[in-house]
Amino acid sequence: MDPCARCQKPADLCVCEAIHPQESRIHVLILQHPQEPDKDLGSARLANLCLPNSTLKVGLSWPNLSKALGKEAQPSRWAVLHLGSGLKPAGASARPAPGLHFVTRQGAPVPASERPPIDGLVILDGTWSQAKTLWWRNAWLLKLKRAVLIPSRPSLYKELRREPRRECLSTIESIAESLTALGEPAPVSDELRRIFGLLLDKRRARKKAPAT
Repeated sequence: MDPCARCQKPADLCVCEAIHPQESRIHVLILQHPQEPDKDLGSARLANLCLPNSTLKVGLSWPNLSKALGKEAQPSRWAVLHLGSGLKPAGASARPAPGLHFVTRQGAPVPASERPPIDGLVILDGTWSQAKTLWWRNAWLLKLKRAVLIPSRPSLYKELRREPRRECLSTIESIAESLTALGEPAPVSDELRRIFGLLLDKRRARKKAPAT
């Protein structure tokens, strides 16, 4: 059976009919590695379908932010969700609070008073190694504000996917948490999580279905 032309999921995992697009002020640019392997559980395209103010690009490198986005953009008003923790705690035993933290290249927190308004957020989609490849092949990402996400909750993946780090989330969950931290209304992130949850429910139902 052919996959869904819209979400590109197998027919039994398609959740397109349940999607209610949500408007957001922040534009989300998702850069997806062309060899991202998980066609069943990958969430980048679902996030793009949920957010009209988003762009999904598949590839390895782009000359600059504007080329990747397809329109002019000011790098100083954009942020990129940085790989890894990258956030130095305030004290030896302190743990960063959940939320989106802006940091310098050295990982030091940037005071809120020193941050300009953010117009857009770049998310790297792929395996851990693929995301690192995207990071190093697009030097213009260094011109963007650097943000580190400390999740407020564990991933909905649970038993379906083992993440390389306990704090790792799916792409769509990372977007949901980041948009909330950047001031988007709660229904935006709620819709992203709802659609992702529906996909995971369908995947679990497939696993339980008897073989034919």
